[in-house]
Amino acid sequence: MQRPFVIALDGPAASGKGTLARRMSAHYGLAHLDTGMLYRGVAWLILEAGGDPADDAAAHAAARGFSLNAVAGADIRTGPVGAAASVVAAKPAVRAALLDFQRRFAERPPNAAAGAVLDGRDIGTVVCPGADVKFFVSASPEVRANRRWLELRRTRPGLEEVTVYKELLERDARDAERADAPMAAAGDAELLDTTHLSIDAAFAAARRVIDGALRRCGLE
Repeated sequence: MQRPFVIALDGPAASGKGTLARRMSAHYGLAHLDTGMLYRGVAWLILEAGGDPADDAAAHAAARGFSLNAVAGADIRTGPVGAAASVVAAKPAVRAALLDFQRRFAERPPNAAAGAVLDGRDIGTVVCPGADVKFFVSASPEVRANRRWLELRRTRPGLEEVTVYKELLERDARDAERADAPMAAAGDAELLDTTHLSIDAAFAAARRVIDGALRRCGLE
């Protein structure tokens, strides 16, 4: 039985990795997991219960009992949830509780898919170090802040772009400096800077790498 073909994408917020992951999933017929959604889900559960994301016990309990069904239909894309997600993601107990879920997804993709695309911040370094293809997707902080501001301003009237910029820098620092599985490019990851690339151009560049890997695996 052919093992699943796995693509790992890492990178900071608003770099474009989520959009690219969804495009890859649709184009190649692979299952997709936005691993940031797991941490956002845990954060939402804590906030919904009136808890503090910085509380180790509350965060561990929410992560240990987490399921996708528990957050089905929840609005986990808000600014407060995103900030809380970065806090809980820095906790080793939370990461350990969600690590097995992510690895099972990659090893046994749902719906009998031939493989999986996972995007996050430590996929290529920790979750799936043996992934067939790894990308580290980045963009300048200014461009990322503008993208996120354009996305959020519809639901957060009055939000200033400078505020989004500061929030992104703070989140980048937390993700890169956390003691457990900090955000970093895997040594064998393809670096993809989307600062000056449209999503179509970025996807075309990624496809060249993926198609080459598929040929090497005899899966083209």
